[in-house]
Amino acid sequence: MVATNRKRLVEMPVHGEVAAPSVPGAIYDVGHDGVARVLPSVGGISLNVRVGDGAFAFVGDHIEPGVSTRHPDDKVNIGYCVYAGVGNRATILSGEAKGERGTVTGKHGGIEHVMIDFTPEIMERMALGDKIAIRSVGLGLELEDAGDVRVFNCDPDLLEKLVVKRGSKFEVPVARFVPAAIMGSGLGRATVARGDYDIQCFDPVMVKEYGLDELRYGDIVAIVDADHSYGRIYRTGAVSIGVVAHGSSDIAGHGPGVTSLLTSPSGALVPELDAGANLASLLGLR
Repeated sequence: MVATNRKRLVEMPVHGEVAAPSVPGAIYDVGHDGVARVLPSVGGISLNVRVGDGAFAFVGDHIEPGVSTRHPDDKVNIGYCVYAGVGNRATILSGEAKGERGTVTGKHGGIEHVMIDFTPEIMERMALGDKIAIRSVGLGLELEDAGDVRVFNCDPDLLEKLVVKRGSKFEVPVARFVPAAIMGSGLGRATVARGDYDIQCFDPVMVKEYGLDELRYGDIVAIVDADHSYGRIYRTGAVSIGVVAHGSSDIAGHGPGVTSLLTSPSGALVPELDAGANLASLLGLR
């Protein structure tokens, strides 16, 4: 186990609710190929889409696995999205599934959603507007003696499952490597404490070389030459670790979205390929 400051972290509930599914204002989305499509998109309860499933396996655009949540007040929702961490436990507070529990699996910027995994049996009993409490813990989480390694959006229990210290380096299992050069929507934000940014998968050469068509919801990935310390930038030698939070898209500049978990400008994070590096297995969700 790595040493962290987890004993000093504040734990508190933050409240949201199941968000309704939505479509673009123009109804159609025009893809990078010039084709206009009307597809399922963000929000709602994705009854048959969960972490561990393929990010390209479903007909949709930016599909969010499991249950999409937010607070109905946009100002309050900012705090909801920042305080929630991947791996945090969630409890349903209302409706037929009241009392059932799930796990936060990612955050989606722009729409500002927090995605939560529940079993199919629980999701069948849920409804839009059901109230949910996330037990927030992880904001301010740090690794001890970590140099320039920073942690974001991560429950301390998940961090301990992910990271092994080897001398001055920190090894992390990842399902895929992703070159920073193909990262798209979400670049330029001044913080990675909420939201995500997208892996563009429109170049067949890159897709084949890095196996990007095999990405799954919940995959832990290493973005090479990317520094997330104070926003998302390109930096040679840097490494950032994230989790695939939403599915593929045909829209230019978009694709499977990655929520940041760890970053090191100096490359102190050492990603190791591991096919089991997915939240479904790491957290025992499936």
